[in-house]
Amino acid sequence: MYRVSRSSHSNTLTGWREWVSLPDLGVEWLKAKIDTGARTSSLHAFDIREFDRDGASWVRFKVKPWQDSQEDAVVVECPVHDRRMVRSSSGHTQARLVVKLRIRLVEREVLAEVTLSNRDQMGFRMLIGREALRRGYIVDPARSFLGGRAPREARRRNRGRD
Repeated sequence: MYRVSRSSHSNTLTGWREWVSLPDLGVEWLKAKIDTGARTSSLHAFDIREFDRDGASWVRFKVKPWQDSQEDAVVVECPVHDRRMVRSSSGHTQARLVVKLRIRLVEREVLAEVTLSNRDQMGFRMLIGREALRRGYIVDPARSFLGGRAPREARRRNRGRD
């Protein structure tokens, strides 16, 4: 006989891909892949520069929210939370900076550790990993966009169309 325990909070269902927002960065729409194979979430960032501010490590980087467009790039400055060696899906190990960001995913916000990496050749600007998902999400790999679709204009910009 198996015993199933229920937590006091309800779980939120998410599909294998979702539109998310990053409120701390002012990024309202970003297409993300939900990746239970990845421990930490990852964000496409470029022009990554680490610097010192009042004795603490900070990082300045740019985020391109749209997959096939250079428009609307955002410059971000935030404290460095950690540094980690991360193994990519191709098996290569790379040192990455880690920052903490709020992610709005399917009508809920979670504070997540996010590595910064160049994802230009990848299909999604962001991966949402297990550490963020274990805060009350259940993934249905047969479904997409359970949190709703971005407005038509955002979807067109993501495809590089004005």
